[in-house]
Amino acid sequence: MFVRRVPAADHTKRRGEVWLIAGGPGEAGASLSPLISTYQRAFPGYDLVIPDHRGTGRSTRLCPEQEAPQSADGVGLAGTEWGPCIGGLYANVKRTQAFSITEAAQDLALLIRQQRRQGEVLLYGVSYGTQLALRALQVAPMSLDGLVLDGLVPPEAAAQWDLSHRTTVVDAVGRALLDEPHLGAYRSVLARIDTAAWRNQVPGKDLRRFLGTLLNFPALRDRIPAIIDGLARDDATLLTASVADLQTAVAALGQSGDNRPALPLVMLIAASENNARPALTRDMVAAEARDALFVSPIPGLLVDAGLPTYPRDAWFGRSPTTLPRTLVIHGTLDPNTPYAGAQAHAASLQAAGPVSFSTVERGAHWLAFAAPQCFAGAVAAFAAHQTADARCIEPAAE
Repeated sequence: MFVRRVPAADHTKRRGEVWLIAGGPGEAGASLSPLISTYQRAFPGYDLVIPDHRGTGRSTRLCPEQEAPQSADGVGLAGTEWGPCIGGLYANVKRTQAFSITEAAQDLALLIRQQRRQGEVLLYGVSYGTQLALRALQVAPMSLDGLVLDGLVPPEAAAQWDLSHRTTVVDAVGRALLDEPHLGAYRSVLARIDTAAWRNQVPGKDLRRFLGTLLNFPALRDRIPAIIDGLARDDATLLTASVADLQTAVAALGQSGDNRPALPLVMLIAASENNARPALTRDMVAAEARDALFVSPIPGLLVDAGLPTYPRDAWFGRSPTTLPRTLVIHGTLDPNTPYAGAQAHAASLQAAGPVSFSTVERGAHWLAFAAPQCFAGAVAAFAAHQTADARCIEPAAE
């Protein structure tokens, strides 16, 4: 297991440490690095401890030979590497099954117990990191002074919000952005897209998927009504600019080179634990997306995963029996972990300990990224044993 530690800025005012758990499930701890300054504002006086959970980053990989930095495509997989990688997973199923959420949770709890230093110990998870943190508190309870859940996943047993229904989630968030005139204009744009002169300027020629992707980036998301207005006039100026700006925004996340997500792990955990419909077919995916205005590629990726999945264990769908004081911070326009799902999950956790909920109006996913001022303010208050604001509106970027 690989672990980074960023010491508190002023060691004389050190209060403790916070363990930051990345999402994914394939994202390395390095995926949080571009936001170190935001996390330092949110957790003043705390060391930032950032592990690469099992199967990611510089920790042991599912396909160690094909995912090695010196391999054909570095930590990614070249086309010729997929076969040997998947073949290796089938050849050693026992090892493959050791890359489950529960095993990663055991790793995390052991690391915290062994590596913790003096002062308070907080645990922060984002997206899949919230699922991993809660699983760790089930399988290997540890002493913590606080838990922060950013983009809380829905309850594991709530099939209506699982990965196979991601297009439904994305479509609901996208529609919430549009008034009736824009909904009508957008339907008209889609109805004639096959003959539109600007169609080739859309990545993959799939406007619904492209606009669905923009939902993760608030500044780009808020252009969607204007993009629709332009396309209704066959003016693709803002569309073209947004394609370029999306590329810039994605590059700024720092998930390139050796920091790329571990796709074999993503596929394994998604198919084994976070897909409530293993019999999903391409026809089902197409039928469910037929009337959607915004779509996600994720349901399609779950069809015929082609790797040896493992069975859900006894911990799946359960909650910790005891929680430290906990803050859930969530956006109302989160296209990845739906707001209603987070509310339901937070309500179910209240039996285990004190849980507070901070809502970011129009907030997207991963609020440390999407709404850094609201995030830092709420979390800093929580870390200082104060009450975080129940609601926040992120100021417009300058």
